[in-house]
Amino acid sequence: MIYYSSCAQDTEEIGRKLAARLEDEGVTHAFIAMRGEMGVGKTAFTRGFASHFGIKGVKSPTYTIVNEYAGRRSVFHFDMYRIENDDDLYSIDFDGYTAREGYIIAEWSENIDDFIPDDAIFVTILRTDGADGRKIMVE
Repeated sequence: MIYYSSCAQDTEEIGRKLAARLEDEGVTHAFIAMRGEMGVGKTAFTRGFASHFGIKGVKSPTYTIVNEYAGRRSVFHFDMYRIENDDDLYSIDFDGYTAREGYIIAEWSENIDDFIPDDAIFVTILRTDGADGRKIMVE
């Protein structure tokens, strides 16, 4: 699916739509691999996704690496930007999170390609014309 966004609120709405679709389909556990350059809206997308489950206050996990949110469903929001090797993943109990019920959203997922499950949902956000324009591809 391809979506276009002209502002952060549009990007959040697209995240909400994905969450609603997963919930409607009975999917309670998923890995969402986010791709896109810095400042393109990955956290805005996650904020919208989490808001569908009643979660507020989503912030970038840049310094904490993972933020865990509880709502009607759990959302585990990772920033893999500083992950350099397998030991970094093990030190944050990545395997433990993947075994839990809920949704994992991993920003900078290209840094952990070998650990992305085969059934992952890929969300790629690209800049388009103008400062706020975005093309969002969900695969």
